[in-house]
Amino acid sequence: MIDAAFKAFAQMFTPTLRGVLVKAVGLALLLIVIIGIALQRLLAHLADNGATWAEQTSGFASHSAWAALAWILSFMAGLGIVTGAVFLMPAVSAFVGSFFVDEVAEAVEREHYPAEPIGTALPLMPALMEGIKIALLSLAVYVVALPFVLFAGFGFVILFVATAYLLSREYFELAAMRFRPANEVTAMRKANAGYIFLAGLVIAAFVSIPILNFATPVFAMAFMVHIHKKLAGKRVELIERTR
Repeated sequence: MIDAAFKAFAQMFTPTLRGVLVKAVGLALLLIVIIGIALQRLLAHLADNGATWAEQTSGFASHSAWAALAWILSFMAGLGIVTGAVFLMPAVSAFVGSFFVDEVAEAVEREHYPAEPIGTALPLMPALMEGIKIALLSLAVYVVALPFVLFAGFGFVILFVATAYLLSREYFELAAMRFRPANEVTAMRKANAGYIFLAGLVIAAFVSIPILNFATPVFAMAFMVHIHKKLAGKRVELIERTR
């Protein structure tokens, strides 16, 4: 598993994946910026309206005091959004990854497994729907874990474990579906759930590193191609032994 992680990380910067890496990082950064600006504008608008309502109904304090309070609340909301961007990376990477998974997988298969057949690219819509599904699940986990962040970091543990499970499941299935039907992929994932989850902890650790985590789709997909190949090899050996 460690060898697979090193191979995936090293290949990210090779000519075959450098272009994909730039596109994935650029798109993830763009989405984070767009989401951040939209949320900041929304929260600033709510703060202004709330201050105006409070000024009109309370009857005390000057207009400048309420305006200053609205500005402070808007500034705090902005800081919260910047911090929240770290937690949103699993969701963003899941969505972004759906656009580049096959490019990454094919590059890894050609370089590290040249004697084996190349997988079949997934249709764009199924890959995109998988990315959206995992992105929404990641957001749900973020919302549930957020209240627990104040309790000795318990929320961070929830986020880390949930991220490991969600992203390992998504990227393993995307790698495996290039070679086998969905029902066989599900059976294979369940049969190796523990090992795949451990691989997910590696991805979760990668996601937790600021700036580097924008490259998560490229690293995670390359990593899971190696994991799938390893498990597929063991599966073939087991079948041959039982004959």
